[in-house]
Amino acid sequence: MTTVNLGGNPIEVKGQFPSVTTHVADFSLTATDLSEVALSHYNGKRKILNIFPSIDTGVCATSVRKFNQQASGLDNTVVLCISADLPFAQARFCGAEGLENVVSLSSFRNRTFAEAVGVAIVSGPLSGLTARAVIVLDEANTVLHSELVAEIKQEPNYEAALAVL
Repeated sequence: MTTVNLGGNPIEVKGQFPSVTTHVADFSLTATDLSEVALSHYNGKRKILNIFPSIDTGVCATSVRKFNQQASGLDNTVVLCISADLPFAQARFCGAEGLENVVSLSSFRNRTFAEAVGVAIVSGPLSGLTARAVIVLDEANTVLHSELVAEIKQEPNYEAALAVL
């Protein structure tokens, strides 16, 4: 079990967070059109997994906006914004913001995803959601960069994530 903070208060996160050079196994999440999308759907592309608790919080929304802005200039790379939000909320947010360079995916049907990548919050007020993290994968799903953000209310290190691409 790992610990991160929410407003300075420790919360437990379950699962093994992937480190650089490890492989992330295939998983399936729900797209905004309610279809199931597997990580393998993006084989041959580099992937930025922007994982966060909820699109309806300021820091989470900012991370989606910032990665959307950066994604337009990245070759052969897709940004997957992943949360437990319902696909309807994700689609509403991205539509209202005009965000077209990121893919929103929900873990609401796949409860094993969060634990499989070590971001399952299991204590505190956000229990059941995902911790804030960024995992950058190469074309074969080998981890190039991984950051489990120590304080959920803080943004990830965008520069470090983008530097490996």
